[in-house]
Amino acid sequence: MQTDLLEPHIHPTAVVDPEASLAPGVTVGPYVVIGAKVTIGPNCRIGPHAVLDGRLTMGRDNRVFPGACLGLAPQDLKYQGSDTEVRIGNGNTFREYVTVNRATEEGQTTQVGDDNLVMAYCHIAHNCTLGNRVVMSNAVQVAGHVSIHDSAVIGGVLGIHQFVQIGALAMVGGMSRVDRDIPPYCMVEGHPARVRGLNKVGLQRSGLDSIHGAACLQELQDVWKLFYRSKMTMAQALEQVRNRPCHGPAATFLRFMEDSLAPGRRGPLPATRG
Repeated sequence: MQTDLLEPHIHPTAVVDPEASLAPGVTVGPYVVIGAKVTIGPNCRIGPHAVLDGRLTMGRDNRVFPGACLGLAPQDLKYQGSDTEVRIGNGNTFREYVTVNRATEEGQTTQVGDDNLVMAYCHIAHNCTLGNRVVMSNAVQVAGHVSIHDSAVIGGVLGIHQFVQIGALAMVGGMSRVDRDIPPYCMVEGHPARVRGLNKVGLQRSGLDSIHGAACLQELQDVWKLFYRSKMTMAQALEQVRNRPCHGPAATFLRFMEDSLAPGRRGPLPATRG
């Protein structure tokens, strides 16, 4: 018999609001609290003492470890009690004491994609967006309105400033201070964080060369050097390559830099020279 054909299994000590929606195969551990507006997809496992509340929707095959709190009100002085939301996809793991807060204003959402690993004591604040296959090591503190793109790897015990974007396949060293955007495919570390180079190992493992052709990584390297190893300012580098035909990862990198350098944005992290 398939697991997702089973009825939910709820420990007798758990407190589950009768209006909550639990799909077949859900397991709810001891002393869990689940609120009325929570929807949990098939085969999710909710560990002891976890709290799921507010308008929270989870897909299938998620695992929530002991003490995690998902969907609670944002830690934002602007919050006035609006019925905001957290939406979580499939196959995510939230380790011990992770917190994911819902959004601040009416109609807004905190969004988590699929197959992410969020390790113990991480905080994901209001209005954040996580893509797919993101790895966040222990005690990463993500402020409001942050966007972390697919397959980024975030080292432990670090803070990410409000409104920062972290690009796809970026790798951030532990104990860094991230206060500006991190372009895709870059390796970053330091206090404050600085771009150290391209994440070449991650790029090789990603299979992007087989999708876009072997020359795509060299094209990315060439564009990256204009921004981070030439004598031009980033704005000058952007003007030089704005109308240049780019493909695959280089095009993704260029779109990110154009958005990050737009008025009102925090701008990309600078590099360490030398």
